[in-house]
Amino acid sequence: MLPSMNLFQTIRTWARRIKRDAMTLWFAYRHPDTPLAVRLLCVFVVGYALSPVDLIPDFIPVLGYLDDALLLPGLIWLAIRLLPAGVVDESRRRADAWMAEQRAKPKSYAGAAVIVAMWLAIAFAAWFWLKS
Repeated sequence: MLPSMNLFQTIRTWARRIKRDAMTLWFAYRHPDTPLAVRLLCVFVVGYALSPVDLIPDFIPVLGYLDDALLLPGLIWLAIRLLPAGVVDESRRRADAWMAEQRAKPKSYAGAAVIVAMWLAIAFAAWFWLKS
């Protein structure tokens, strides 16, 4: 029974780290020292993490969770690697403080509107492309 508890704890720790790193990107994209290209990547990654629409729908067996298990952590890793070290440190401190204080994700109605607009634009472009 001990090995399964260890596996469960490992998965739980990994999930917390992913959540913290996503929050880190939330704060990093607002940091003035974040380069523009990395800022856009941070917005994309956070938007994708919070978006209810997945690249691969979760109802598809095995493949449905690949984006959650591989794509999202890979994008988070890439964005953090591209950020300046000082920005990562400060943003992680802010993310840790936010998570300890609020125990909730930060809210941005403008961010939600951008995500909805992005998915609507993709749906419209797909419809337009399929129609022609």
